Amino acid sequence: MYQFSGRLKTLAIAFMVLGALGVALGFYNAPKTLEDAKEIMANQAAHGAHGNDHGETKHVEETHTEKKEDAHAEENHSAENSHSEVIVEEVQADSHIEDESHSEEIKEVLEVEKVHVATLDTHDSDNAHGASHDDAHAEHVFHQLQNRPWAALYVALLFFLGVTLLVLAFYAIQRVAQAGWSIVLFRVMEAITANLLPVSLILLAVLVASLLHMNHLFSWMTPGTFTPGHENYDPIVDGKSGWINAPWWMIRSIIYLVIWNAYRWFIRRNSIKEDTAENISTYKKNYNVSVIFLFLFMITESMAVWDWIMGLDPHWFSTLFGWYVLATFLVSAVTTITFVTIYLRSKGYLPKVNDSHIHDLAKFMFGFSVFWTYLWFAQFMLIWYADIPEETTYYAMRFNEYKGLFLGMVVMNFVFPILLLINSDFKSIPWFVVMGGIVILAGHYVDVFVMIMPATVGAQWAIGIPEIGAILFFLGLLIWTTFSAFAKADPVAKGNPFLGESEHFHYYNIEHRGEDADAHH
Repeated sequence: MYQFSGRLKTLAIAFMVLGALGVALGFYNAPKTLEDAKEIMANQAAHGAHGNDHGETKHVEETHTEKKEDAHAEENHSAENSHSEVIVEEVQADSHIEDESHSEEIKEVLEVEKVHVATLDTHDSDNAHGASHDDAHAEHVFHQLQNRPWAALYVALLFFLGVTLLVLAFYAIQRVAQAGWSIVLFRVMEAITANLLPVSLILLAVLVASLLHMNHLFSWMTPGTFTPGHENYDPIVDGKSGWINAPWWMIRSIIYLVIWNAYRWFIRRNSIKEDTAENISTYKKNYNVSVIFLFLFMITESMAVWDWIMGLDPHWFSTLFGWYVLATFLVSAVTTITFVTIYLRSKGYLPKVNDSHIHDLAKFMFGFSVFWTYLWFAQFMLIWYADIPEETTYYAMRFNEYKGLFLGMVVMNFVFPILLLINSDFKSIPWFVVMGGIVILAGHYVDVFVMIMPATVGAQWAIGIPEIGAILFFLGLLIWTTFSAFAKADPVAKGNPFLGESEHFHYYNIEHRGEDADAHH
């Protein structure tokens, strides 16, 4: 039996503690008032001066021009007042000669003064409007800055939840397909899925916090969004109110999490029962339940993606989005299975796992990377070609503020895996697979980052203490739950009827097949 080593426990605890401190520091440093946000904006402008000389020079020139115009207006105002006084004095001096002319001149002077005063009032009104616009912009940035620690937590949370969930789905696929090669990996997959319950509870807490307006992650939760006549009324979102409304949204979220966790609890319990079962009735029951789960999973996964990710951009939609996110989490899930398998095998706890099993996992990493790229290109190309404003807004936002990350993840998620894993021999080399897997996981984390951040923090994004802290916390949690669960059961699923096939599984390339043929003759 595997023993959860003290060194690994210490590492997991250290990650969780450091991660929690990083997340807490992110919340602590978030602006508490509008004035704090204005101060941060001013500091950002000051620190960005060396990197944006042209923009800052333009801003200084505009400010200087405004000051000159104000000074000029004041001089004109003073001159006109002096001129008016002179006219009045002249008219009064000649009043004993032309009384009627005097009255007309006084009226003209008064009319000039009224026009001048009205002009000044208009100028003051324009200044007030500009100040009001600046305040509105500052308030918008204030909400984005407050969102940053929440968004950093949300990105890491959804990434690790998605990875755990897709490990569970991949495991269910192996059961339904009655695949023989993967049986020796069952305990690894079951152990990773132990992370599903804690991340589900944390997600539930974040969703409740959103409903209570403790953050501004979901713009459609702003009061007045569904109230005609209100200043925050949004007719587009109101048109989707049958789906996007707080009570139904929360109920759906709970349903998703209950279905996923219920299957995980059932299949883990019955999988252990298989080890001592006297017949295959337990195996058949696990098969039937897995079929039902996969049917429900394909529906609930897409709906959850609409609610938790696409719902951050309530005006935008894509019919491919559910599949696209599925591919992101699926390749990350297989990579995670590969990492845990390679580690446990190196420690001697998976003696039945051979290079052929690693090779097949690497093939899935390669294949799902190509599948992700196909979906990425299909979604992007169709929206770009159609050029519909409601759809192109999504990509325009990401090209304006996240261009480096947006294009860089394509290289990390497609070009790099293709170059590393296209060679069949390399797929059986553990350190080579790990090297490629690190890039794949980092690339797909960036993918989720780019999905969520533009809608929640806009241009106020960064990869700093809150983001790194959130990654460390959930990574430590994954390590703790995975290896704790692995230590609680036999490393080999002994009761599975296909275990023998898995133990003797071997992959032969063309060269080996030729050698085997020669040996046979």
